[in-house]
Amino acid sequence: MPPVRSGVAEPSGEPLLAVESLTGPHFGPVTLNVPAGEVLVLSGASGVGKSLILRGIADLDPVDGGVCVQGVARDRYSPTEWRRLVGLLPSESHWWSNRVGDHFPNNGGRWLETLGLGGEALSWTVSRLSSGERQRLALLRMLAIEPRILLLDEPTANLDPESTRAVESLVMQYLDERSACAIWVSHLQAQVDRIGSRIVQIGAGGKVSDTEA
Repeated sequence: MPPVRSGVAEPSGEPLLAVESLTGPHFGPVTLNVPAGEVLVLSGASGVGKSLILRGIADLDPVDGGVCVQGVARDRYSPTEWRRLVGLLPSESHWWSNRVGDHFPNNGGRWLETLGLGGEALSWTVSRLSSGERQRLALLRMLAIEPRILLLDEPTANLDPESTRAVESLVMQYLDERSACAIWVSHLQAQVDRIGSRIVQIGAGGKVSDTEA
């Protein structure tokens, strides 16, 4: 089977997402440029700040430095606009209602079958979901907002190989259709080989090494 990333349009070279000297209490400075269609993989040992970098880009934690989308600085967007433009899928999802369908007011069932879930999943309670079901539904909940930037914190960590490949394929299809880009945290070398365009290695003290995947 060819690499999943083979179906994605070649990046234009112009950054869709530009991160300049992003610095938080436990990471940085980090500078990243991610063109449309690209998956940039963040790798590194536990505790070096990979999740914190995603949260900083998503504007969930106070950080120094600049973040721009298509050349427009983050502070030019309203918080609501930024949340729709930049989607964060954390390693542990949060649910504000116990009925799955309440989290999908629009376009809820579009990709359910793609990830091995039927339309009946929208009537399930969150409390009955397995960790893998929560993970897949949290991804679909984020994609339903149609963000241009995907920040994915180990989105397949609790999934079996078949579900993992389904998630990878869906994300790559989404990037192609929406001219979007992704930053994907992964520790799995086989996955990096399939989906990564570039690898950014975060070392101790926030040292960054950027290489081709």
